[in-house]
Amino acid sequence: MNEMRRKLTTIFSADVQDYTRLMGADEEGTLAMLKWSRDAMSRLIGAHGGRVINTWGDGLIAEFPSVVEAVRAAIDVQNELVGMNAARPADGRMLYRIGINLGDVLAEGDDIYGDGVNIAARLQASAPAGGIVISNTVYDQVRNKVAVGFDFLGALTVKNVSEAVPSYAVRIGVEPSAGPAPAAGPSPAVAASEPVRLSDPRVRKMAGVFAVVAIALLVINLLSWQGVFWAAWPLLALAFVVAMGWVRSQNRFDRRIAGFAVVGIGIVMINLLSWHGVFWAIWPLLGLAVTAGLRWAMRR
Repeated sequence: MNEMRRKLTTIFSADVQDYTRLMGADEEGTLAMLKWSRDAMSRLIGAHGGRVINTWGDGLIAEFPSVVEAVRAAIDVQNELVGMNAARPADGRMLYRIGINLGDVLAEGDDIYGDGVNIAARLQASAPAGGIVISNTVYDQVRNKVAVGFDFLGALTVKNVSEAVPSYAVRIGVEPSAGPAPAAGPSPAVAASEPVRLSDPRVRKMAGVFAVVAIALLVINLLSWQGVFWAAWPLLALAFVVAMGWVRSQNRFDRRIAGFAVVGIGIVMINLLSWHGVFWAIWPLLGLAVTAGLRWAMRR
């Protein structure tokens, strides 16, 4: 018999919005989509160091030793599902709601129990279709470590938990509402028409700083001109930092593949700025292309 023990862990709870309606409209197609999406979710959970604890119907529970990786996994899951749903009609999309909580739980064998799990399930039920809601314990750990925005939703009442749980919506592809989201969530058609955030304020500030520093370097280079355009090197380094910051703020595409592209452009620029008649950048570019291709193939 397994011994009951306590541990602190990050609980990831997910289910499908309007699953009963989808099954009624197309049972075989819905089951095929459920299997595909669950396989994709399990793969991404594992890639971020988590493990799936249990699945039932359209629901899934997982746990992560890292709070940051749990949130990153949830963002990657929702982004991958966007691609799956892109070609489907608005009323036939399979949209998941995800809730994440960091809490103390009872563990027995591979299963976990307790208020920490109940809170994650309540957060998931309050999330909009295609959205993520996290508890304040998660928010405190990830607010400065994950390049997304957060909207405070207020305190959620959880059955058998004495105190209400402050919660936050994770701002990914869709602007969340200012108040607590209803359990039913917006319809898929509404979610698909919402505006997409292209960057967060920190990236815009970085771009502004880059512009000011770039102008200053150009002026210094020109005023001290001795036939060498040395400002190109610090400008290239600053541009690389801003570009990588912008990539990390994006949720519409694979950030790693985009990062490879930025690195590739940087290598080409270094080759051109130090040109001696040999285009040596082709070799690292080939390596980056193969790595990006493998990454893309594995995601598919």
